Amino acid sequence: MEGVWSEPGPDSELVEVLQSLTRVLVGIALRSIEVPDGVSLPQFRLLAVLADLGPTRPGRLARTLGLEPSTITRLADRLTTSGHLARGDDPLHRGAVTLGLTPLGSDLVARVAAWRRRELAGIAAQLAPGERQEAVRTLRQLVDAAAPGYGTVIVGLMPL
Repeated sequence: MEGVWSEPGPDSELVEVLQSLTRVLVGIALRSIEVPDGVSLPQFRLLAVLADLGPTRPGRLARTLGLEPSTITRLADRLTTSGHLARGDDPLHRGAVTLGLTPLGSDLVARVAAWRRRELAGIAAQLAPGERQEAVRTLRQLVDAAAPGYGTVIVGLMPL
């Protein structure tokens, strides 16, 4: 599919396929958080990172997510109000604040991850076994080529 944003070149077909894959993955990410919890995709990204890191200082979250500290503060305020996140004290640094998941936040991250795994498994099941192996090899190379700037900093965290 030749789109408005495509540029001719040796890799234009690959870029177009990656654009299509991006739309599919973003669609899955967005649908996965269409739950009654009222959590936005940026808020969910913060929760997912905290699920991987555990209680963390806001500055580290800002660096990990590539966001401004003020954005982390706004997201944390909303998630604290909704009951998904709790503020705590850093035992190693007196006066420093940490952010961590509440049971409600942990449950949401687990539910979303399970839904995404089921959805992605259903898509992958439509490929023949050899095609799946080739897809794993190629997609790992793409993830490695993009890392660490695109949500792949934390091992085990599904990209959003």
